[in-house]
Amino acid sequence: MSDNIAEYETQDALRRNEADHPSSPVMRFMADQALPLDAGVALAPWQIAYQTYGELNADKSNAVLICHALTGDQHVASVNPVTGKPGWWSLMVGPGKPIDTDRFFVICSNVLGGCLGTTGPASTNPATGRPYGLDLPVLTVPDMVRAQKALVDALGITKLFSVVGGSMGGMQALQWAASYPDAMFSVIAIATSHRHSSQNIAFHEVGRQAVMADPDWCGGRYFDEGLNPKKGLAVARMAAHITYMSSESLHSKFGRNLQDREHLTFGFDADFQIESYLRHQGMSFVDRFDANSYLYVTRATDYFDLAADHGGVLANVFKGAKARFCLISFTSDWLYPTAEARAVVHALNAAGASVSFVEIDSDRGHDSFLLDIPEQFRIVRGFLSGAARARGIAGPANPETTK
Repeated sequence: MSDNIAEYETQDALRRNEADHPSSPVMRFMADQALPLDAGVALAPWQIAYQTYGELNADKSNAVLICHALTGDQHVASVNPVTGKPGWWSLMVGPGKPIDTDRFFVICSNVLGGCLGTTGPASTNPATGRPYGLDLPVLTVPDMVRAQKALVDALGITKLFSVVGGSMGGMQALQWAASYPDAMFSVIAIATSHRHSSQNIAFHEVGRQAVMADPDWCGGRYFDEGLNPKKGLAVARMAAHITYMSSESLHSKFGRNLQDREHLTFGFDADFQIESYLRHQGMSFVDRFDANSYLYVTRATDYFDLAADHGGVLANVFKGAKARFCLISFTSDWLYPTAEARAVVHALNAAGASVSFVEIDSDRGHDSFLLDIPEQFRIVRGFLSGAARARGIAGPANPETTK
């Protein structure tokens, strides 16, 4: 057995174990605590995995909920147990960081439908003793937020100081404001939209079809067969990853440079650096993520349309909103362009909400929100500091900052 195969099998075993028994705290809800879903059914029993950072203050007023993006997880500022890599937003969250864990009590949970400990298609269905697979009802962003609200309630927090998220996490943050307008003091939504566009749905459908076309998918029952549709999931990730970058960033990083060669091979190997990069992104993704979870979370974002239950009028969503909002977009983000953030800002203005908005000049595409963007750090730090003063939350004992 090659070292690569052994490594893949080890990571598969880790990932499968994390689905039911994550190496992070879990809040479990029994049959009498069923979670109502938009699909018209209730989920029970169910569980949600989460991580916390910092300390909750005496009056429980300093809690910040961070909502992760499509393929993120609860390990926002701690090592991922499957990959061994640092938390996905360690640049933003931690002592002295913009979301300062010396000042705030940070909570981040794995979304409903995920694969790192919150109930999802890789979780064991108590009715059968096997992974749910496609027997799990299709989920929505509001379902994810209901699960988060149940967690926050179980932690004894009646009002969050802030709900923060980027991309699909930003959708969750906006959904929090729509579903529970009195449950938070502030909201930060970054690189996101109030609904998924037809173009984004199209990209997701390509990815789902790639997964389902893999013969190892087995109609979603690949765990029962001891298989994993890695090839299909890798292709799905490759297609999606293109949307996270910009034409400028692709050109500046790769251009038409060849990969470890001086001449074209006139074959179908990875002649170009961009081809090699995408293949690496695809294969590294399948080591940490479940294929069926990918189907579920992409479908949840496709269904997202914040105004749908409010007569199609976005301003109606935020009527009576008491939170203060901060929205951030990036000039080169073509997945969720600035026009979509502006639509949310206009709706908030029409509803009389307190809102600030910044478009950051960046050539790094949608993934800018995950990268070292000093202007984003300053905006988030400044917004939270101002909101904390208004909320009466004391500053850290050591005001020195690293970002």
